[in-house]
Amino acid sequence: MPARDMRMEMFVRALMRRDFNRAKGHLEKLMKLAGSDEWGRGYSRAVEGIMNALSDNDPDALIVRLIKENNREHAKELLEMYSELAAQEFRDEYEKGYYTAWAEFLKAYLSQKTLA
Repeated sequence: MPARDMRMEMFVRALMRRDFNRAKGHLEKLMKLAGSDEWGRGYSRAVEGIMNALSDNDPDALIVRLIKENNREHAKELLEMYSELAAQEFRDEYEKGYYTAWAEFLKAYLSQKTLA
């Protein structure tokens, strides 16, 4: 398993346990792995947003609603959508990084044996 995928799995597990201190450590390592170019900046922005929404328990955030509903089918649909968006040629690198982060997050989320 590639390092970024493994780190994303650990990030998701920490978030599902609401262990935000540990999640922050994984977040920082994910951001380092993503790099500082445009793609990496988009990727970092997405994972930061996911963590902030969950730690703030923002009821309007997609990720908070998804986890509260525990709807695997919706998560699978979102994974497919974000994967397609990340692969679109006309997207700039920032967008590709952003959508890739969401796709990787959802893939790791769906791989959890018990969802929150």
